[in-house]
Amino acid sequence: MGRKSRRKIFENIAVIDAGAKGKSVAKAPDGKVIFLSNAVPGDVIDVQTTKQRTAYYEGEAIKFHTLSNKRTDSVCEHFGVCGGCKWQHMKYEEQLNYKESEVVNNLTRLGKVELPEVTTIAGSEKQYFYRNKMEFSFSDSRWLTREEIESNAEFDNRNALGFHIPGAWDKILDVNKCWLQQDPSNAIRNKTKEFATKNDIPFFNARNQNGLLRSLLIRTASTGEIMVLIQFFKNDVEKRTLLLEYLKTEFPEITSLQYVVNEKGNDTIYDQEVICYHGRDHIFEEMEGLKFKINAKSFYQTNSEQAYQLYKITRDFAGLTGEELVYDLYTGTGTIAQFVAKKAKKVVGVEAVPEAIEDAKANAANNNITNTVFYAGDMKNVFNAQFITENGVPDVIITDPPRDGMHKDVVQQILNIAPKKVVYVSCNSATQARDLALMDATYKVTKVQPVDMFPQTHHVENVVLLEKRK
Repeated sequence: MGRKSRRKIFENIAVIDAGAKGKSVAKAPDGKVIFLSNAVPGDVIDVQTTKQRTAYYEGEAIKFHTLSNKRTDSVCEHFGVCGGCKWQHMKYEEQLNYKESEVVNNLTRLGKVELPEVTTIAGSEKQYFYRNKMEFSFSDSRWLTREEIESNAEFDNRNALGFHIPGAWDKILDVNKCWLQQDPSNAIRNKTKEFATKNDIPFFNARNQNGLLRSLLIRTASTGEIMVLIQFFKNDVEKRTLLLEYLKTEFPEITSLQYVVNEKGNDTIYDQEVICYHGRDHIFEEMEGLKFKINAKSFYQTNSEQAYQLYKITRDFAGLTGEELVYDLYTGTGTIAQFVAKKAKKVVGVEAVPEAIEDAKANAANNNITNTVFYAGDMKNVFNAQFITENGVPDVIITDPPRDGMHKDVVQQILNIAPKKVVYVSCNSATQARDLALMDATYKVTKVQPVDMFPQTHHVENVVLLEKRK
């Protein structure tokens, strides 16, 4: 016997807040929270639930009685399906307010730490076309809209080059225009799809694991340089050369044209050989006179202009005079380390990814920076008493961990050596709050500065200055 549907409809519900993961928040008549994907705080709506849990519902607005004054018109034709820019229907100043509120709420509610006056969130001058890196997936069975399915029409060409539908690993939305990366990104993607379709170069089928074209990576830089990488599923030299020659000719502005042949079940390239077909195997990003070499596997903040703001805030919080020994934990390719080096006596960077450390060393050499040193290894293992003995006790620690925050052993080591200042850069204020709570007995939070790196989304960075309690 089929499971009875547990979907419910609630009428005239006021949307009261915006929460985590881009969801808006309302209250059901029974007191439970409702998380909504297609509403804005201030809307009054009818809700149909899609999931029911013990403490909350998930749902969607099926009728709007009142539209919020926080709303604005979305600009993207794919909004609501793509899932990438979930807040495009919310005015940008309202997005900033909710991001700042999330940071404050997490630090006070989860971290339970005393805060100074929080500096107003640093908004992004560019609200669209701000990303320097985009990855698109090929599929021979594109996602069909509800209208297309209900039309019962036959579709001869189901090729797609775009984004994964949220929660569907094998469903790809065909993208016509994306508002996240500057030109010629859209032209490269659309021309690639058009040429491959016209020349019968087969698109990938993730479920059946067949086809040829898997993914397209486009990186752009503030220097004007462009990197394009095509990922192929098989080593079909003829078809591969046909497409790469087309891109080389059609887009002579491409600085670095590369490819990967990846026969694995997943499309990550970090364990694959990247082959340069034309031009250089890297591009350069520039920031405050420093040049950073970016290859296909390099990590670099995806909003270059806001990264500059983030790093300036980090350097300002560190308050360096030129006499300090600085540790830069989770240094990546050493961008922050090199950015603060001219204001420090010495900077020691640590990162788990060996390739990133090699990039950091190369970038430092290219920039004629001689007061940095970089180590590769798992942070909780490398950052030990022997490491401190060899490199010295730091005056300042800058830490920029991944989303899950710092390992508890890393936090404990910071407390053991107790530098005067810790500047904590975070892309997840919830895990940042957890770590701040562990450090609260030794350190006082003296500055807080949220930074918006990703307009039209719920994501927010945060920089905190911790100073030793007296």
